[in-house]
Amino acid sequence: MNIDIKYIKYHDKCCNIKEKNEVTYITFPKLEEYEDDLLHGFSTRLGGVSKEHLSAMNLSFTRGDDPDNVMENHRRFAAALGYDENRLVFSDQVHKTEFHKVTEADVGKGIVRESDIKEIDGLVTDVRNVPIITFYADCVPLMFYDPVHHVIAMAHSGWKGTVGRIGEKMVRYMGSVYGSDPSDIICAIAPSICQECYEVSEDVAEQFIEMFGLEDDIEKGSMCDKELLYKKPNGKYQLNLYKACEMILLDAGVLKEHIDITDICTCCNPEFLFSHRASRGMRGNNAAVMMMR
Repeated sequence: MNIDIKYIKYHDKCCNIKEKNEVTYITFPKLEEYEDDLLHGFSTRLGGVSKEHLSAMNLSFTRGDDPDNVMENHRRFAAALGYDENRLVFSDQVHKTEFHKVTEADVGKGIVRESDIKEIDGLVTDVRNVPIITFYADCVPLMFYDPVHHVIAMAHSGWKGTVGRIGEKMVRYMGSVYGSDPSDIICAIAPSICQECYEVSEDVAEQFIEMFGLEDDIEKGSMCDKELLYKKPNGKYQLNLYKACEMILLDAGVLKEHIDITDICTCCNPEFLFSHRASRGMRGNNAAVMMMR
């Protein structure tokens, strides 16, 4: 790996960069504590066979890539992590807050057979040996594991999903369907765009101000909570989606000591990770995978 990775300074380093069979991927220490029961990983651009702006480890069939290249990328990524790529279950992300309970009947949907999992931004399962996968190129990947009830989940949290409190909704869903206690759930907030790179318009900022109840604490147009959101002279705002997602998980009852937060920005590292904003849409997709053994 010859790329100089730029780390953000939001948290101390809390993810690990690994390489196997020339495939480079990211894992999280709090999830790795359960590696006898759980495998997980977040892909990088390194180790695949796709070409040009999709190079090299594009894992999405929706970006105009050669399907044979995408399948080879999946084979390589699966071999590095240790799952069967033919058993993957794909999400169908549309920036909503709907979830799908994955069962054995879903195995292979999206990769080796047509999927009927539509308009879904979160996958959750308690079935072993069923890898689930979600896709990213700046939005926030949320990863969940309940070691008591043996449940895994992932949610795709762009700004719309974050305003919709998708992280909290997933915690509630795990509780209602599987009996998960929020205080038992281990979470990882995987690589996405950092605050310094994520400029948003006033109408987006106002939704976060309202959601977090900042209206009474600030005069309109003032600084807000700088760690979450701040206004610039041009009238735009810099938004910290990492922080917003962390606050939402804490509100849902997840313990702070059970959350790993990435320190790698997709937009700061466009040679290492796919970034929609850095590439102006000319990109592939990173992916997060989880599976219980």
